[in-house]
Amino acid sequence: MKRRRLPRGWDEARVRRVMQHYERQTDAEAVAEDEAAHAAARQTVMIVPTEVVPAVRDLIAKSRARRTRRKKNG
Repeated sequence: MKRRRLPRGWDEARVRRVMQHYERQTDAEAVAEDEAAHAAARQTVMIVPTEVVPAVRDLIAKSRARRTRRKKNG
């Protein structure tokens, strides 16, 4: 079986905690969490084709890196 790589900063324990969170969540809690995400300021929820997800992640990472550099150079 091929071993999957985890995102930077993630380990097996973190994956298990996230899985437990969602497995234990009631339907009402899931709806509330979704509604809160949609209401969050400065964020947008979108549906994108699966094949473009890596490109979207790359764009987000580049944007975050630029913001971080700007803050450091302030």
